[in-house]
Amino acid sequence: MTAPTYLVDASIFIFRAWFALPGDITTRDGHPANAVHGFARFVHGLLQAERPQRIAFAFDEGQKGSHRHTLFPDYKANRPPAPEDLKRQFPWCRTLVEALGVTTLSSPRFEADDLIGTLADRERERGRCVTVVTGDKDLTQLISPGDHWWDPRHPRRLDPAGIEKRLGVRPEQVADQLALAGDKVDNIPGIPGVGMATAARLLRRAGSLPALLEDIPAIGRMPLRGARRLMTLVESHQDTVRLARQLTGIHCEADLPPGLSLERRPADAAQLAALAEHLDLPTPLRHGL
Repeated sequence: MTAPTYLVDASIFIFRAWFALPGDITTRDGHPANAVHGFARFVHGLLQAERPQRIAFAFDEGQKGSHRHTLFPDYKANRPPAPEDLKRQFPWCRTLVEALGVTTLSSPRFEADDLIGTLADRERERGRCVTVVTGDKDLTQLISPGDHWWDPRHPRRLDPAGIEKRLGVRPEQVADQLALAGDKVDNIPGIPGVGMATAARLLRRAGSLPALLEDIPAIGRMPLRGARRLMTLVESHQDTVRLARQLTGIHCEADLPPGLSLERRPADAAQLAALAEHLDLPTPLRHGL
């Protein structure tokens, strides 16, 4: 069986490290470096354990110019801006990955999710399966047979059947589910009173969001508790749901840099040594990297 291509949602692991490690971890010149230290541990563990031949880390840029923000200016408006002490560490994290011979990419218009989705489609077109490394449930919608969604904090890697068991819907229904229920993390509106479980029950009956919205009266005849109320809610909030669906779906036709290769290259030893020295990385990480 062909080894999977690993597609890593970098930002979530940087944020995890920022919150998990104390702020008194600093560079040689005294700047906070807790996020990059924790991220380095994560990258070291991933590369040592998995030994990927093909891998890419996708990073987010600012959201103001993203296609979702253009559609809905309040997209992610509930999130406070990243602290300056964290923002300074993002370039270090990316430089670290590149020094290790691993491809990185970002876009001013598309989010990391979209870049990962585009790469996943491209890899499958070439007969390769993918492992999406993230903690974000939104990315479960990308998983096809042979692929896995994997959060390294948990040992289990979810295939399409595992995702359906966890979320109650198939991967191709996840964006529809999020559009119905909304996504508070991203400030995406949904139908008030409809959560993920109720959205799953509706989609299991209708099959898809377009089918559900095409025959809203049929919701009232579904053998579900409060079916008439659900029908009324969907009827009155259908425009919101249609907008939300444009936000929850991952765009798999993002622009990629020409000549992009996901093959891992030899590490740049000199760059890596200089970066490790500046960041004052622990000795085990210096040796392991």
